[in-house]
Amino acid sequence: MTQSLLPDGSPTGLALKIGIMGSASGNMTKQHLSRSYRLGQAMAEHGCICITGACPGLPYETAKGVKSKGGLVVGISPGLSLQEHIYKYHSPTSYTDVLIFTGSGLMGREITNIRSCDIVVIVGGRSGTLGEFSIAYDEGKLIGVLTGTGGIADFLTEIEKVIRKETGSTIIYDSSPTRLLKKLLKEYSVRHFKNASIFNGKI
Repeated sequence: MTQSLLPDGSPTGLALKIGIMGSASGNMTKQHLSRSYRLGQAMAEHGCICITGACPGLPYETAKGVKSKGGLVVGISPGLSLQEHIYKYHSPTSYTDVLIFTGSGLMGREITNIRSCDIVVIVGGRSGTLGEFSIAYDEGKLIGVLTGTGGIADFLTEIEKVIRKETGSTIIYDSSPTRLLKKLLKEYSVRHFKNASIFNGKI
């Protein structure tokens, strides 16, 4: 199990949580799906917990990869009940171990989603994923971008140039799921844990 760390380097005893933010629908090629699936496998192999928006699409494919290696998946649902999750939001329950019902809707649950993660990974994505990226960036999260998965994931280098805002966030890009994860875990364990959020040290 890869553990999350306190700012002084002390292990928390909690597994590192990686949030997968990405396309729930739209144009997804076999390559996009396979990269997302392999990302999930790599996460499970390193003992990380996967957090998703409990949606279909690329995050769902990552969840499938996690479960194929015996990992744990937590879904942050926009619904206030299982019935809403399934019938109002048309979202899956398979390949998820725990569903957390926020009742906050698709946009409202994004904050819970991001703040529950130690690391955020962007795969594909459109406007909703861009919103999740913005929250993660403004709150100083370590962000990975799996390039070659379409959507905003392949345009964030340009967006980053425009933002130019010091939040403490670090963004790492790679087209290889396994290589991206290794880079993120190294960055987290060497540097980012010391200031993993703008809320560190604030009571």
